[in-house]
Amino acid sequence: MGGKKSSSGQTPATQLLQARGVQFTELPYEYLEHGGAEHSARVLGLDPYSVVKTLVMQDQDGVPLIVLMHGNRQVSTKNLARQIGAKKVEPCQPEVAQRHSGYLVGGTSPFATRRVMPVYMEETILALPKIAINGGRRGFLIGIEPQVCIELLGAKSVQCAIEK
Repeated sequence: MGGKKSSSGQTPATQLLQARGVQFTELPYEYLEHGGAEHSARVLGLDPYSVVKTLVMQDQDGVPLIVLMHGNRQVSTKNLARQIGAKKVEPCQPEVAQRHSGYLVGGTSPFATRRVMPVYMEETILALPKIAINGGRRGFLIGIEPQVCIELLGAKSVQCAIEK
């Protein structure tokens, strides 16, 4: 009986959060191919700044890492590389990202990834009272306190946001 979804619609991410006693709200929405965080924020009536993207990237040696970024900001890979001591950082190809995370691109959650990866979080996300982050499938965000990313993922804060 393989498959990502159980009959209750849970994902590995929500199962992990429940097992750790983390409070979260479910925010399902109609997924739009290439709609991204801006689309989900719009349909859910959220500020895209509080919708956090989970980006799977890699360093110059192909070692994967996760970057959590505001929905309406981009990652300065140059700044990120400098802060984490890498020569260069670039986004993974979608199929590589899927292999590392175990999630479909567009449904990537930082929680319960297939491969344990270091997580870097834009520092200003921590100032938000609540964030909406992917819950492990397309069209499904969860509302949590940003501190959870530090506690459960050991996320390190970085400053690499640039305006779109």
